[in-house]
Amino acid sequence: MLIRSLLFGNVPPLRCFSSSALNILKTGDILRETRVFTDEDVLEYSKVSHDSNPLHFNSELARNAGFEDRLVHGMLVAALFPRIISSHFPGAVYVSQSLNFRLPIYIGDKVSGEVQVINLKENKKKYLVKLKTKCFRNDELLVLDGEAMAILPSLAVERVRSLD
Repeated sequence: MLIRSLLFGNVPPLRCFSSSALNILKTGDILRETRVFTDEDVLEYSKVSHDSNPLHFNSELARNAGFEDRLVHGMLVAALFPRIISSHFPGAVYVSQSLNFRLPIYIGDKVSGEVQVINLKENKKKYLVKLKTKCFRNDELLVLDGEAMAILPSLAVERVRSLD
């Protein structure tokens, strides 16, 4: 099974291929990235999305609402999925995503996003891929899951430099 893990920053990706020497995507393969969401991430996302819910900015209000502290926007966390796909398959088109928000994510939590291939279908020299999507808080608690569909130009797994 192909597993990729990337900590944002200067930490190199961990590569583990058990299927073959070629980096070709197969059913069952998992691509994974891990990051920590910061105050700045939440502020910048709020500016772009116009989501200024005080649960993201006011610790006291968040605690009074039953949370441990300020929340990271769920859609910001879910943005890990298209990032994982596009960083490994330049030119991919993200077609759909279902999401189930299971538990909150707090600023400073380590979040691991992963996509697992559950179906591959070739169509006109492109590939329609169905993916199981999951995010874990601190490597153990499932906080977000769903399914996604993407059109890939190739099954060759690459690692593209990001803009961050």
